[in-house]
Amino acid sequence: MTATVLLVIDAQESFYHRGYRETSETPAFEQKLSELIAGCQAREIPVVDVFHVEADGPFSLASGLVKRLPFLQHHAVATVQKTVHNALTDSGLADWLRQHQVKHLIISGLRTEQCCETTARVASDLGYKVTFVTEATLTFPITHQGITLSIADLRHRTESVLINRFAAVATVEECLLALA
Repeated sequence: MTATVLLVIDAQESFYHRGYRETSETPAFEQKLSELIAGCQAREIPVVDVFHVEADGPFSLASGLVKRLPFLQHHAVATVQKTVHNALTDSGLADWLRQHQVKHLIISGLRTEQCCETTARVASDLGYKVTFVTEATLTFPITHQGITLSIADLRHRTESVLINRFAAVATVEECLLALA
């Protein structure tokens, strides 16, 4: 197996049933994530689906919503479930990556500044090479203390704290060219 894996983190129906709604960014995200998955699969880079699971509500297995967003039709070589913000803790993914001698993780999915960023940070701390493909991630505005951070603000912040520390930040095109 290749030393590189694409992680598709939390791209699941649960989000749209917890008050998050599609945004003007959603169509571009769907297109870019689809391009990234297709490009990785064309290069025989395995895709791993990561789903967030909680005991109750739309993220519970009983809800029937812990499944891929409808636009995703790829073949995943593995599917793991997580109960924390990063994909590597207590999900079985870290063991799977070691068994398959993976050294490089490509990060995509939902939410840019939460589960995707947290996974990138933990992966870097564990010694993985990390490529963060921001345009293949999606998030939603956040308001705190009367200040709203837009999707663009959150993406910029995430890229700023990851680049040259925890991950290489790339577009889909840049990521796929680097894999060639």
